[in-house]
Amino acid sequence: MSPFKIFLFTSLLAAAFSASTADFNSDVNVAWGNGRGKILNNGQLLTLTLDKSSGSGFQSKTEYLFGKIDMQIKLVPGNSAGTVTTFYLKSEGTTWDEIDFEFLGNMTGDPYTLHTNVYTQGKGDKEQQFHLWFDPTANFHTYSILWNPQRIILTVDNTPIREFKNSESLGVLFPKSKPMRMYASLWNADDWATRGGLVKTDWSKAPFTASYRNIKIEGCAHSNGRSSCASTKPSSNWYTQEMDSTSQARLRWVQKNYMIYNYCTDTKRFPQGAPRECARS
Repeated sequence: MSPFKIFLFTSLLAAAFSASTADFNSDVNVAWGNGRGKILNNGQLLTLTLDKSSGSGFQSKTEYLFGKIDMQIKLVPGNSAGTVTTFYLKSEGTTWDEIDFEFLGNMTGDPYTLHTNVYTQGKGDKEQQFHLWFDPTANFHTYSILWNPQRIILTVDNTPIREFKNSESLGVLFPKSKPMRMYASLWNADDWATRGGLVKTDWSKAPFTASYRNIKIEGCAHSNGRSSCASTKPSSNWYTQEMDSTSQARLRWVQKNYMIYNYCTDTKRFPQGAPRECARS
């Protein structure tokens, strides 16, 4: 067997082992929904349900100050208009930090909108939105948040869709001091989610269900005011990861073909010029 085939086989074996050890029972708590969030298959699958009375959600048991989290998600199929499925990081308090994946539902046959945003000290206004290049309701796909001291990289099936760099040298805030917990939810937002609220949730299609599996968390656990990485930096490459030339080319491909909104190019919203960090994006 060639060295490449051995490497490929080993990589596939490692990936399969990693996926098999993911366990929602040990990593998360179902936080709300009164039974609408369910951990199934011995911790391998988590489903969130939305009906007219309530949605549901879960959160990580641990807070992290930097990390990489992968989650496989299969979104609500059919007419999902008015629903929002989420996967995000968020800190506590009124001046919170946050890194968002939000999937805005749509009518049958129309694409989901993937809404992303970054908040620092309670201020966001950094929205980028995308359509996806596949049907996110037909199968599970992997959505990842990488957050290290120099950048945030959002990826879909290992393809980068967004990079938000640390631009503190330009006077731009960057989330780096507040530990964040991972959250996920399914909820009704038909006042704004689909076509600005023009299309409402069709409750005759309820209950709506989104499914999550293969959670993988690598991060600096934060407890009692101390990070697990305070004395020893992580050996995994996520802590220092940058975008190589291949990743940058894939990012440009996504943003050219699938980005539908970019705050950096919204001249009506920013008539005095784009925010300072946009020059580095």
